[in-house]
Amino acid sequence: MTDRSEAAVFQLILHGGNARGEAYEALDAAEDFNFDEAQKHIDAAEQEFLQGHKWQTETIRSASEGHTPSFLMVHAQDHVMTAQAELNLIKRIITNYKLIERLEKRVEVLENK
Repeated sequence: MTDRSEAAVFQLILHGGNARGEAYEALDAAEDFNFDEAQKHIDAAEQEFLQGHKWQTETIRSASEGHTPSFLMVHAQDHVMTAQAELNLIKRIITNYKLIERLEKRVEVLENK
Protein backbone atom coordinates (compact mmCIF):
# COMPACT_ATOMS: atom_id res chain seq x y z
CA MET A 1 0.00 0.00 0.00
CA THR A 2 1.42 3.38 -0.96
CA ASP A 3 1.71 6.26 1.49
CA ARG A 4 -1.06 8.05 -0.42
CA SER A 5 -3.33 5.00 -0.21
CA GLU A 6 -2.61 4.62 3.48
CA ALA A 7 -3.44 8.30 4.06
CA ALA A 8 -6.68 7.87 2.12
CA VAL A 9 -7.67 4.88 4.25
CA PHE A 10 -7.13 6.84 7.45
CA GLN A 11 -8.97 9.88 6.11
CA LEU A 12 -11.94 7.80 4.99
CA ILE A 13 -12.21 6.11 8.38
CA LEU A 14 -11.68 9.40 10.22
CA HIS A 15 -14.27 11.42 8.33
CA GLY A 16 -16.75 8.55 8.12
CA GLY A 17 -16.53 8.02 11.87
CA ASN A 18 -16.77 11.72 12.61
CA ALA A 19 -19.83 12.04 10.37
CA ARG A 20 -21.54 9.16 12.14
CA GLY A 21 -20.66 10.54 15.57
CA GLU A 22 -22.06 13.97 14.73
CA ALA A 23 -25.20 12.40 13.26
CA TYR A 24 -25.83 10.49 16.48
CA GLU A 25 -25.19 13.64 18.53
CA ALA A 26 -27.88 15.29 16.40
CA LEU A 27 -30.24 12.43 17.14
CA ASP A 28 -29.55 12.73 20.87
CA ALA A 29 -30.35 16.44 20.74
CA ALA A 30 -33.53 15.82 18.74
CA GLU A 31 -34.71 13.29 21.32
CA ASP A 32 -34.67 16.21 23.78
CA PHE A 33 -36.47 18.40 21.19
CA ASN A 34 -33.37 20.60 20.97
CA PHE A 35 -33.56 21.08 17.22
CA ASP A 36 -31.13 23.99 17.00
CA GLU A 37 -28.44 21.82 18.57
CA ALA A 38 -29.47 18.91 16.37
CA GLN A 39 -29.06 21.05 13.26
CA LYS A 40 -25.57 22.11 14.33
CA HIS A 41 -24.59 18.45 14.56
CA ILE A 42 -26.24 17.63 11.24
CA ASP A 43 -24.29 20.46 9.60
CA ALA A 44 -21.05 19.16 11.14
CA ALA A 45 -21.90 15.61 10.05
CA GLU A 46 -22.51 16.76 6.49
CA GLN A 47 -19.17 18.59 6.41
CA GLU A 48 -17.37 15.50 7.69
CA PHE A 49 -19.15 13.37 5.11
CA LEU A 50 -18.13 15.78 2.34
CA GLN A 51 -14.50 15.56 3.42
CA GLY A 52 -14.71 11.78 3.41
CA HIS A 53 -16.41 11.83 0.03
CA LYS A 54 -13.56 13.91 -1.41
CA TRP A 55 -11.11 11.22 -0.33
CA GLN A 56 -13.40 8.54 -1.69
CA THR A 57 -13.53 10.30 -5.05
CA GLU A 58 -9.75 10.43 -5.03
CA THR A 59 -9.51 6.69 -4.44
CA ILE A 60 -12.01 5.97 -7.23
CA ARG A 61 -10.01 8.15 -9.59
CA SER A 62 -6.86 6.32 -8.57
CA ALA A 63 -8.56 2.96 -9.20
CA SER A 64 -9.60 4.15 -12.66
CA GLU A 65 -5.92 4.78 -13.38
CA GLY A 66 -5.13 1.12 -12.83
CA HIS A 67 -4.44 1.02 -9.08
CA THR A 68 -6.25 -1.91 -7.53
CA PRO A 69 -7.82 -0.96 -4.19
CA SER A 70 -6.88 -3.09 -1.20
CA PHE A 71 -9.35 -4.79 1.10
CA LEU A 72 -8.53 -2.16 3.70
CA MET A 73 -9.38 0.60 1.22
CA VAL A 74 -12.73 -0.99 0.41
CA HIS A 75 -13.44 -1.34 4.12
CA ALA A 76 -12.55 2.33 4.69
CA GLN A 77 -14.84 3.41 1.86
CA ASP A 78 -17.60 1.39 3.49
CA HIS A 79 -17.24 3.59 6.58
CA VAL A 80 -18.05 6.67 4.51
CA MET A 81 -21.00 5.05 2.77
CA THR A 82 -22.39 3.74 6.06
CA ALA A 83 -22.08 7.23 7.51
CA GLN A 84 -24.05 8.62 4.57
CA ALA A 85 -26.82 6.05 5.02
CA GLU A 86 -27.03 6.66 8.76
CA LEU A 87 -26.98 10.44 8.29
CA ASN A 88 -29.88 10.23 5.84
CA LEU A 89 -31.85 8.00 8.19
CA ILE A 90 -31.16 10.21 11.21
CA LYS A 91 -32.40 13.27 9.30
CA ARG A 92 -35.69 11.47 8.71
CA ILE A 93 -35.92 10.47 12.37
CA ILE A 94 -35.33 14.10 13.39
CA THR A 95 -38.19 15.15 11.14
CA ASN A 96 -40.36 12.67 13.03
CA TYR A 97 -39.23 14.11 16.37
CA LYS A 98 -40.28 17.55 15.16
CA LEU A 99 -43.71 16.15 14.35
CA ILE A 100 -43.90 14.46 17.74
CA GLU A 101 -43.08 17.75 19.46
CA ARG A 102 -45.81 19.60 17.52
CA LEU A 103 -48.34 16.89 18.29
CA GLU A 104 -47.43 16.86 21.98
CA LYS A 105 -47.97 20.62 22.12
CA ARG A 106 -51.35 20.28 20.43
CA VAL A 107 -52.40 17.53 22.82
CA GLU A 108 -51.30 19.64 25.79
CA VAL A 109 -53.42 22.57 24.56
CA LEU A 110 -56.41 20.32 24.05
CA GLU A 111 -56.03 18.71 27.48
CA ASN A 112 -55.93 22.13 29.13
CA LYS A 113 -59.24 23.25 27.56
